Amino acid sequence: MNKQAQLVCAWCGPAMVVVTMVGWLLAGILPVPPAADSTAAEVVAFYTGNVNLVRLGLALAAIGVCLVGPLVAVIAIQMLRMEGRAPILTVLQVLSGAVTWVMLMVPMIMLNVAAFRPERSPEATQVINDLAWILFFTPIGPFVIQNLSIGGAILGDRAVRPVLPRWIGYANIWIAFLFCPAVLAYFFKSGPFAWHGIFVFWLGLLAYSVWAVLMGLSLRRAILDEPDHEPVPGAVPAAR
Repeated sequence: MNKQAQLVCAWCGPAMVVVTMVGWLLAGILPVPPAADSTAAEVVAFYTGNVNLVRLGLALAAIGVCLVGPLVAVIAIQMLRMEGRAPILTVLQVLSGAVTWVMLMVPMIMLNVAAFRPERSPEATQVINDLAWILFFTPIGPFVIQNLSIGGAILGDRAVRPVLPRWIGYANIWIAFLFCPAVLAYFFKSGPFAWHGIFVFWLGLLAYSVWAVLMGLSLRRAILDEPDHEPVPGAVPAAR
């Protein structure tokens, strides 16, 4: 049963990407979200162009990003196999992963709030939209810490048969650095470093999507390869 539960959690990584992207497509966020330099009237026009479809898509995206929680949980279970008695990186991954879970959900809820009452003041809708997108992309700290924790645990796994291959560890470290340009969205309303630009929206979106799919599929393989009666790391053998 435990393996089956872990496998379901692992599949939540790819599922999160699919469900969220479908929601964004329905809402009209893909291929490009409302630009950071859009006027208040243009922002309102986005939410009122096809109200029900926008609301449906944003609701689906809000559900989709929730699936990262189970993925964080199964990453932690497999990291415990790597670290043994002092799982400090596992704790860091759980804490930072929980924060990233919230940081993904809250902006999606805020976008739903913007679409909920389109007759409000255009300036108020613009503020909600600004806050949602800036909150979605710029708080990179927890994401970076999570990826570095995972990468460190994988590279530090000295078992004869490591839980995950070392290249997954390096991939986590590289993806962590790909999030860094997102902080420039604080300073730009147009161009590649604005929140709708290639170095924030597309780089961040692709990096996180690749990470979720990569971790989900690699964890699936690790779970299937795990012995049914593997000893718990750091456990003291029972007295005979």
